[in-house]
Amino acid sequence: MKQLENIIVDDKIFIIRGIQVMIDRDLAELYQVETRALNQAVKRNSENFPNDFMFKLNEKEKNGLVTNCDRFKSLKHSTSYPYAFTEQGVYMLATVLKSKIAREVNISIMRTFTKLKNQSVPYFDIVKRIEKLEISDNQTKELLNKIVQVINSMQEIQDEAKEDTKKIGFV
Repeated sequence: MKQLENIIVDDKIFIIRGIQVMIDRDLAELYQVETRALNQAVKRNSENFPNDFMFKLNEKEKNGLVTNCDRFKSLKHSTSYPYAFTEQGVYMLATVLKSKIAREVNISIMRTFTKLKNQSVPYFDIVKRIEKLEISDNQTKELLNKIVQVINSMQEIQDEAKEDTKKIGFV
């Protein structure tokens, strides 16, 4: 049995569609179950997993994982696409799996998500601070306006990604 206190979750959290997610294979490994068993439990309880809790990766997203992470190289020629679970989806997994290890691993995962949130400053806070700056130099003003535009476009991409996420499971 793994030492639960020493679980490293940081490198298993990805940003896909502008959302922090974990991939089904990584979660299955952490929960010490087969990926197939984890996905079956999700399908049996599909009403607990709305589209903002999990989604199936598309081909481009799967290829990105394979390219950037050696542990996903077995997906390269696979015709199946992994599932991505948001923070809420990960929490829901622990309630569906109902094992002691799932609860303990889930605590570690939730702490990691919280730590990552606390380390980042929300987009709107950055924009507000930039807008409050009084700049007399036109070149600097233009640069700051471009930064604000980039930040706003990042937020729009994240919002669009959430809208494009479709529900999975049995209908």
